[in-house]
Amino acid sequence: MTFLFLIVCFLILLVIVSFGVEALRQRPNAPTTLYWAPKTPIQTATIGGNTIRYIKTGSGPKLVLLHTLRTQLDIFEKLVPLLSKSFTVYALDYPGHGFSDIPNTDYDPDLFVKAVEGFLDKLDLKDVTLVGISIGGVIPLLIAAKRNPRVKKVIAINPYDYAHGMGITRANSWAWLTFNLARVPVLGETVMRLRNRFIEQKILQGGVAKPDAISPGFGAQVRASGLREGHYRAFLNLIRHARMWDEARQHYGKIRVPVLVIYGDKDWSHPRRATTHCWYANFAERGSQLTTKRENSAG
Repeated sequence: MTFLFLIVCFLILLVIVSFGVEALRQRPNAPTTLYWAPKTPIQTATIGGNTIRYIKTGSGPKLVLLHTLRTQLDIFEKLVPLLSKSFTVYALDYPGHGFSDIPNTDYDPDLFVKAVEGFLDKLDLKDVTLVGISIGGVIPLLIAAKRNPRVKKVIAINPYDYAHGMGITRANSWAWLTFNLARVPVLGETVMRLRNRFIEQKILQGGVAKPDAISPGFGAQVRASGLREGHYRAFLNLIRHARMWDEARQHYGKIRVPVLVIYGDKDWSHPRRATTHCWYANFAERGSQLTTKRENSAG
């Protein structure tokens, strides 16, 4: 009985301490320039009442790049300079990500779909190719399934529509423990408030085949955005709605534009080989054009 009482007291103390840790965090200022492309201006657009950060660079056919969960447009730091030689490239931070606004709402797939569709409408973008990874791979598939006339093609890389939304736990043991705890009421909030640089870096490195693929600049920006007030609550909400990303698959048969789906051999979705072939049959029966491709790379 005494032992149980001590455990309860410890847990209560831990919750109290976590609030203190969160309150003492130094909030970052939004960067005024991109560390990897200082000459590319950072722009904003108001979409659905939220200020969304984005960039535009290059010239040619329009590409809109959509990042993973928990990251931001800087994830494309190596791609944008290359793609901008042949395309007009756009990249944005979703609501609750990077340095876009953090609305007090549910972070379910519909929020992200509406944000990206709103972005296309706001900038009046037409004949767009949507390119995304992780949830950024599912978002364009859902938009295409809605027959949005602004979308010409979709490239979905390792779309996050598997494992009941817990694919992130496959990153490593740190991710498995953190995100399983995050699903537990009260305990999840406490864990998120006690987040620290070491664990965040380990989880981030679990998303790539080679840890040095995470540049110091990108790691710093992801950590900084995670210190923004309300960010941990938004991310926790996203995790608790993550199972809904699996439901996206039931809409893919409505797609009528060309789609390229790409997987790496070290992607979190790698065990789901059979499902990929099911997608192909599902699309083919309905007359859309779907290509599936696997690469010997991480995603």
